[in-house]
Order: sequence, then structure tokens, then C-alpha cells
Amino acid sequence: MHAPKCAVSFMVNGQTTNVEIAPWITLLDLLRGPLELTGTKKGCDHGQCGACTVLIDGERINCCLKLAVSLDGADIRTIEGFGTPDALHPMQQAFLDHDAFQCGYCTPGQICSAISLVNEGRAYSRAEIRELMSGNLCRCGAYTNIIDAIETFLQSNGRHKTDGSGR
Repeated sequence: MHAPKCAVSFMVNGQTTNVEIAPWITLLDLLRGPLELTGTKKGCDHGQCGACTVLIDGERINCCLKLAVSLDGADIRTIEGFGTPDALHPMQQAFLDHDAFQCGYCTPGQICSAISLVNEGRAYSRAEIRELMSGNLCRCGAYTNIIDAIETFLQSNGRHKTDGSGR
């Protein structure tokens, strides 16, 4: 007996992608497996660490919790969809400039989440950035540099206000 398969079509990093997958496959396993987009990391696999954060229709989502079959017609962006090695996305450059990583395992999810929070237009202060990035964990404790990178990005785009913390 063959496992049931479902045909799904969506955009991944600007490319139309058609797949036939078992209905229980998560987007994370589809990305890292058949689609070979290993920049998205598998951390807790329970939606608690944010290492698997990607953008779906512009919103950040922990893709370990999302069944791929539920995304027919969606626009998915992974870390591979932002910048290139020769022309980094400005947020990637800000992370690099501020050493906003140590081991780097959480970095793809952190950057996807940071890009989304800027696009959401809700983070203008350091305190707001900290709160809105709280779903992305960093075991190395690079939080100060991560917040510095995002804050610098916001300042360079005229979207930052001070929160009185002196930072």
C-alpha cells in the first residue's frame, strides 16, 4: 500500500514549486529534505525556539508547526531568498557588522524574524525589538548584538526611536 500524496504548488524564494507530498510533512521537513534549503534550521521541532522561522505571505512562521499541504498558493521566503553571498540583504549585513551571532545556528531564523518585524512596522525602540524577537532563542546569548543589529537597521531606515534605556 502506498502512502497518500497531495499535490501542492507554492512560491519558494520567488520560484514556482510543485510537489507531491504526504499530508503529514511539515514545511520544515519539506524545505530541508526534498527542496534542499538547509538554511532553515530544525531546533526544538515544537515551535518554541524560532530556529525554523520563515516568511509565509510576509508573516514570520515557525515552519516546524506548519503542514506543507496547507500552503497551496502561498509565497514562502527562506533565508536563501534574502541577498546573495556577494550582495547581502541589509539585515544580513547588519548582523555581520554587529557580530550578531556566535555558533550561527539560530541566525537564519533570527534574520527572517527581524526582517518580518521591520516589515510589520511595530518595532521602533530597543524594548519593542526585544519583545518582538522573544520568540527566537539564541543558546549562545548573542541577544545584545542581535538587538544592536536590528536597531542599526531601523536607524538607517529612519524607523527608530529611543526608549530611554540609553542604548
